[in-house]
Amino acid sequence: MSAFEHIIDARDLHAWYGSSHVLHGIDFQIGCRETVGLLGRNGMGKSTLIRSLLGHVKQRDGHIAFFGQDMSKAKPHEVARLGVAYVPEGRGVFPNLTVRENLVMAARPNRDGNYEWTYERILETFPRLQERISHLGGQLSGGEQQMLSIGRALMTHPQLVILDEATEGLAPLIVEDIWRVIGVIRDSGIATLIVDRNYHKVLAHSDRAVVMQKGQIVLHGKADAVAHSSELAGYLGV
Repeated sequence: MSAFEHIIDARDLHAWYGSSHVLHGIDFQIGCRETVGLLGRNGMGKSTLIRSLLGHVKQRDGHIAFFGQDMSKAKPHEVARLGVAYVPEGRGVFPNLTVRENLVMAARPNRDGNYEWTYERILETFPRLQERISHLGGQLSGGEQQMLSIGRALMTHPQLVILDEATEGLAPLIVEDIWRVIGVIRDSGIATLIVDRNYHKVLAHSDRAVVMQKGQIVLHGKADAVAHSSELAGYLGV
């Protein structure tokens, strides 16, 4: 798979919810080992773009390729099997399983048959999960659930992790810990797509940034260039 330039290559992507036309001809790419920040105000189509790429939005049109393979009509589990891990805004932990069970049930080797992100490595990365190892998912705080969701995603040995509002509603100390882990993921060579309201942090942790407005991409480029763009504040409403 590393022979392909892009993990995701979407062209002329449209999406609808019922009669509401949400995405309008999006072209969107993520390269191997690349971290991309996806920015825009609420309701501008960021989550719809993610959900369309992953196959959660059924009313969609356009061409979507993962690792050079046409996945335009693929279902979410088919995308996941290619090595794409999704950490949704709602976290999605299993409330009636323990922390350990949530992690172990997701474990699978990388494409070479090796376990780089082992159970032990996840607990070293998230010491707080070690302290809560026998607690049920439903007993964890929001921040702990987010750590568990990210840890579980890493145990699938993904080539791409998609983080949708990774720090939403979390306490400041937990937020800093989540950004630390995002840095670890980036340094490990896993490609990452980040959506978060703190655009300063997103840009600081990204190679490239994409800004959406009303279902279209209105600004994109190297993260540093986007950060210094005179148009950015207007698009983000800051």
